[in-house]
Amino acid sequence: MAKEKTVFTCNDCGGTSPKWLGKCPHCNAWNTLLESIAENPSAAKNRYSGQYQGLTKASAVITLSDIDASDMQRIPTGHEELDRVLGGGIVEGGVVLIGGDPGIGKSTLLLQAMDSMQRSGHRTLYVTGEESGAQIALRSRRLGLDGSQVMVLAEIGLEKILATLEATQPMIAVIDSIQTVYSDHLSAAPGSVSQVRECAALLTRAAKASGVCIVLVGHVTKEGALAGPRVLEHMVDTVLYFEGDTHSSFRLVRAIKNRFGAVNEIGVFAMTEKGLKGVANPSAIFLSQHSEPVPGSCVMVTLEGTRPLLVEIQALVDNGGPSPRRLSVGLDKDRLAMLLAVLHRHAGVACMDQDVFVNAVGGVRISEPAADLAVMLAITSSLRGRALPKGFIAFGEVGLAGEVRPAPRGQERLKEAAKLGFTVAIVPKANAPKKDSKDFEGLTIHPVERIEQALEVVRSLA
Repeated sequence: MAKEKTVFTCNDCGGTSPKWLGKCPHCNAWNTLLESIAENPSAAKNRYSGQYQGLTKASAVITLSDIDASDMQRIPTGHEELDRVLGGGIVEGGVVLIGGDPGIGKSTLLLQAMDSMQRSGHRTLYVTGEESGAQIALRSRRLGLDGSQVMVLAEIGLEKILATLEATQPMIAVIDSIQTVYSDHLSAAPGSVSQVRECAALLTRAAKASGVCIVLVGHVTKEGALAGPRVLEHMVDTVLYFEGDTHSSFRLVRAIKNRFGAVNEIGVFAMTEKGLKGVANPSAIFLSQHSEPVPGSCVMVTLEGTRPLLVEIQALVDNGGPSPRRLSVGLDKDRLAMLLAVLHRHAGVACMDQDVFVNAVGGVRISEPAADLAVMLAITSSLRGRALPKGFIAFGEVGLAGEVRPAPRGQERLKEAAKLGFTVAIVPKANAPKKDSKDFEGLTIHPVERIEQALEVVRSLA
């Protein structure tokens, strides 16, 4: 019997190689080539029934001005935080990919959303490839979803799933998870690059043709990225990441890609005995409850998509050894080193022989440079052992020349701070309100142009 031909496929980009290599020749990723059975070319050629194998006529084209561009109708999921991340709700024919660590709550949230939509009159289908129908039913009982009419299908065969979608015609279908689905037309094992890519492509095609919204649950690697080929994220309309520590009760759902809404939106949930509940005021999570101001703590207003969030930045400066440490959690470590150099050069605050630790409270990750001013003020406060005034906030980007640059949508940040009762703010001069407004009532705003001015204002307030 002839030996089956094997090929090595990259788990990141899907590129193939006839032999194993330490580095993928297509995307240069290390240790990503996995051995699989080579696909029969003749089988791949005739994979799709009804596919025309000859020359085809050119399709008619149409100009952009002649296309009727109407707004997509959105269907709420019954969970305000999830709707915020999706851009207002699910879209007919849309494909959503959601990934997260095991046990983070992906299946719980989707089952709750499916039940809410079913109770509002929409047909829903939950396809499970990792659990049995009895396990799904037990979870629904724990979540208090008594009498739920969500249709459940325990199946991993792609052809059977597509046939069920066509027969039941649901409004939304969840595939949990895409790594367990396999097609009979491919000889590779479920979860391999070719199976994931092909099954996702056929499910996406079915969603666009039938108008069913399909939600794909994806596994993640140990680095936290979605498992499978990168093309998987390009195929779908929306990519959501489920974040959070399994030891904490709070979860974040973040939109990385959204063809029907804004990216980098976040939804905040709290894990309870009855499942995930939306958090109406997420700023309370990221603010520590100090009875009195403590040194090394500064509150800033960050933007997550369209939502302003108040986050507490904590800094600890301590005596270091010959090689002082620079450690940041939730913030860019390289940017921390740059801010320490700017603080020394332009404000005369030296931390060269000190260990510096910076943390964003609540496990949130801040990627925008508007946190620069708050980080520098927190470091200075910890170094001098003096707490910042009560009800104090700050935000702004700091350049290498010591200038304080404006942050985008500064007025919305100030409104959020005033709404939550903050009384003192140091902001870039360009973000200062042009005139008095009731939106900032009770908030004293100090505009600054340089980091030295910001430190002088803090000293005058102490």
